[in-house]
Amino acid sequence: MKSYIGENISSLRKQIGDACGRAGRDPSEIILVAVSKTVGTAGIEEAIKFGCRDFGENRVADFMEKYEYFNGRVAFHMIGHLQTNKVKNIIGRAKLIHSVDSTRLLEEIEKRAAAIGVVQDILIQVDVAGEESKFGASEKEMMEMIEQNEGNSHVRIRGLMTMAPVADDPDEVRWVFRKLRDVFIDTRRKTFYNTVMDYTSMGMSNDFAVAIEEGADIIRVGSLIFHENTKDEITI
Repeated sequence: MKSYIGENISSLRKQIGDACGRAGRDPSEIILVAVSKTVGTAGIEEAIKFGCRDFGENRVADFMEKYEYFNGRVAFHMIGHLQTNKVKNIIGRAKLIHSVDSTRLLEEIEKRAAAIGVVQDILIQVDVAGEESKFGASEKEMMEMIEQNEGNSHVRIRGLMTMAPVADDPDEVRWVFRKLRDVFIDTRRKTFYNTVMDYTSMGMSNDFAVAIEEGADIIRVGSLIFHENTKDEITI
């Protein structure tokens, strides 16, 4: 059942290795988050057999269901837009929240994490491309969030996340990844309380190779793992 998932993961790891080779990087530096939003527990079980240990969910309800089912066997990331009224459900459960894009959401995470005595790791989502249809903070808003978080004790900012516009040619969006990496490096040179710039989360099934070439530490890939025919249109 779903034996194609193993083949897909093997092919994906080769592509990751090739991209790292072009960039002079070590493939072990890349964290692969398998985007499992379109599959059930059986698909995740199959991916686990082939070495996947980090999974990404877009909806809190799905996150909770799968988190409870796997009971600590693997790590789950929250990669979708997060509403403040859903924060309480994932605090202390998400290995990393990739999509924090406002001071209001940041403060809700601090409040909920403080209530149960944990430190929640997050990424700030930055809208590098300036797309009105996409979530994400501007660079100015990003800095305001980092500065505001200096007053928090239960949120640790671990880096930045972005989503590039969909393009037929990934090279067309290379500038988005390069820009985020530049912002990341500039921010890392400064010192802030409770901010440790460890990761850039950027690149999905259609553009992860370019993202790796531009310095991605985390890639979020779904279609290339979980679709039986990976030549179909890639969107995740």
